[in-house]
Parts: sequence; C-alpha cells; structure tokens
Amino acid sequence: MSFADLTLSLSNPGINWKGKLLVSDRAHIVFNYHQRVDGMKEKERGKESIGTTGKGIGPTYSSKASRVGLRIHNLYHFEDFEQKYRANVDNKFKRFGHFEHDVQKELDELRRLAEDLRPMVTDTIVYVNKAIQEKKNVLVEGANAVMLDLDFGTYPYVTSSSASVGGACTGLGIPPSSITKVVGVVKAYTTRVGDGPFPTEQLNEIGEKLQSIGHEIGVTTGRKRRCGWLDMVVLRYSHMINGYTSINLTKLDILDTFKEIKIGVDYRFNGTILPSMPADLDTLAKVEVVYETLPGWEKDISGVRKFEDLPENCKRYVRRVEEIMGVPIEWIGVGPSRDAMLHLPNLKRKDFDGKH
Repeated sequence: MSFADLTLSLSNPGINWKGKLLVSDRAHIVFNYHQRVDGMKEKERGKESIGTTGKGIGPTYSSKASRVGLRIHNLYHFEDFEQKYRANVDNKFKRFGHFEHDVQKELDELRRLAEDLRPMVTDTIVYVNKAIQEKKNVLVEGANAVMLDLDFGTYPYVTSSSASVGGACTGLGIPPSSITKVVGVVKAYTTRVGDGPFPTEQLNEIGEKLQSIGHEIGVTTGRKRRCGWLDMVVLRYSHMINGYTSINLTKLDILDTFKEIKIGVDYRFNGTILPSMPADLDTLAKVEVVYETLPGWEKDISGVRKFEDLPENCKRYVRRVEEIMGVPIEWIGVGPSRDAMLHLPNLKRKDFDGKH
C-alpha cells in the first residue's frame, strides 16, 4: 500500500486505529512516480510482461536495493527529504523521459500526510521484540506465497520481496529462534494471478468451474485467477523452504460438486520424475504432471462443523493431502463464514509418513 493510500484509508471515521496501528520508521515509501515507472517497465517487456499489479512495489524495492530509497523517518527532516526526492525523480526522468508527474503536488501532499502519520510511527523492531520477550503472542501474516518469492519462486514471474517464512525475520527484525509455529495456508486447489508456468492449470471447463465457484478474482488487479488441481510438488517444495508445523486447508467446499478430484503428485520430465521444483522455467513449462485421482463427495459441506461429520470421500481427500505433504492439517475451511473453519487439534497423528 502506498503512503497516500494508507493515510486515506485511515481518514475513514469508522476506523479506530489510534493506539492499534503502528508504522515502522524504517519502512520504505512507495511514491506516485514508482507506480508510473512500474507501468512503463511492464510495457518495455512487451510479450515478456510479468503481470505486475502496477502498484510501484518493484520500483520501490529497486530504489531500496540501489540505496536511494526514502524511508518514513526521512519525512521528519523534510528539507533533506525533498532534496533526495527531487534527485530520485530526476533520475527516473533521465531513464524514462519526462513522463507526467507533478513533483510539487506530491511533495505538498507528503508534507501534510506526514503529520497525520506521525502518531503511528515507531521503532517496530523494539516493539515486536519486546512483545516476544514478554511472552506475548505475535502473529505474523505473510503476503503472497513461496512461488512468488523473489528468490524461490517462478522467477521472474514473482514479487519483489521475501514471501517465505524468512521474510518474517528480514521484514520485522526478529531472530529465527523466536518463530515457534509456522502455519501454511493453502487452498484445496491451486490458483495463480499473472503470467508464468502453471503445470496443473486447467484451461478447460474444470478451470472455469473452479474460478467461478471459488470467485477467484485478484483483489488488487481485478483479473480472473488461473485455476487448476492441487499441486503437491509446489506444496512439498514450499514446506521444504518454510518448515510448516501445520496446514490450514481452505476453500474445500469449492470441490463439493466434482465427481472426481485430481491431485498433482509429481512432475515428470523426459521420462524422469523430478526431485522437486525446477529453477528453469522452460523445464517447468514442459513437465508432465503425474496425477492421482480420488472420488469426489458431491455433497454440500458448508454447514459441517466437525471433521468426523464430513463425507468419507472428503475426509479421504484431506488425509491424502496430509499424507503426501507430510504435514498435519490443523484447520479446514468449508465455507466463507467465520465459523466455517474446522479445527483438528490432534497434531500427533501417526497415520502418515510424508511418503506417496
């Protein structure tokens, strides 16, 4: 979210944020010119476009890596901030030509908004680590997913940050030893927004059905998500990197009307089963997915509130996913309501060994 978007959201009188929302003084600022540069860079790629959201995230990370990024604390030394801001804009004008951007208008807006933001600005590193030392529960929600991670995802069709559990350490400034539980959140089928290889994608009635029933629309872009069968190669790869202690399997009810349900269990390339996710996208685009077919349950499960009350074929699907991934499933989402999340507390189940 850009600086202006954040302050605009908080101006809503129905949002009581005081004392509840803190902003890191080290957070980098996404400017309007970052968003314009994002769009221009995407156009430069032509047919090789990556499907960016156009929100300026990539160019902001580029400024950060180039050590010319401006952070929240810079706003409170505005004369120096303005000088660096103008230098950054001039640099973009030299690179992309004099594109439409009102420098003074954004500076005036930033000067005004900085005061609105001031009560929220703090050293969040100290704040979070103090909470950990005081034995408080700290919940960190990761954005995106490992296949969009800058290092481990389907590069270059990725985001610009660390979307793996390692991002909790680099983003918050907390030690790895403080992370005691890692919950992997995964849909009961696989989706993707943007370009890039997607081995289990169903470019047919099945994919359309998943997209329609699941209301799979990108929140930021408004684009339809690409849909396919659950990809266990991705999940095992994600677990290898993140080390999940349990899984939250969501949107299981979207599969209610399918007579048969497939699970992608392996990738085969040139007759050989690959050990994991290949780095080379040309290879990934050519893999043959090895599927396992399970019978569907063809019943509405949205009203079920206990695991044992689910249809037998539904429970079989859940247990098979758990078995192949080698991680216990602790929660199951069977509908959109808050109470439609089933909890399976027995995490010491011994009916799986992670093999398939």
